[in-house]
Amino acid sequence: MKEFIANIQTAIIGTLDAKGDPFSSYAPYVYDNNRFYVYISDIATHAKNIQANPKASLFFVEDESKTENLFARKRVSLQCDSTKIVRWTERFEAVMGLFAQKFDAKMVKTLKKMTDFNLYELKVNYGEATFGFGKAYFVGGENMDELVARTGDNPHHGVK
Repeated sequence: MKEFIANIQTAIIGTLDAKGDPFSSYAPYVYDNNRFYVYISDIATHAKNIQANPKASLFFVEDESKTENLFARKRVSLQCDSTKIVRWTERFEAVMGLFAQKFDAKMVKTLKKMTDFNLYELKVNYGEATFGFGKAYFVGGENMDELVARTGDNPHHGVK
């Protein structure tokens, strides 16, 4: 899973609005210490949704132009709980440093000054991955980063 997502710079974020309706958007992300991080503006709908309901999903999908079959694109879908990371804390600074390394450091420095942006940590509690026909997995393991072959069971609350 880590190898697949390492080649993808942005994650599709699924959130729920106040009425419980789904909403999808995207954001650049970093992955560190078995957690995902997004830095998003409070003005954005997905930020408002995540503040009201910390449940979110992250979706990573193979580029259409690189897939062998559009009906079997490689993909990973992760169900997460989110937490806002307080600005100017040690963790905030460390993760923003990772954003600066992965993306345009000048852009990250500019965005960091924008106080309507907030950093969110997303902890995976369940996931599924598909890497082609007949290659379907649950995401599990102690760090929720291992692929476990799918059987008829659907352990929606995580595979350990």
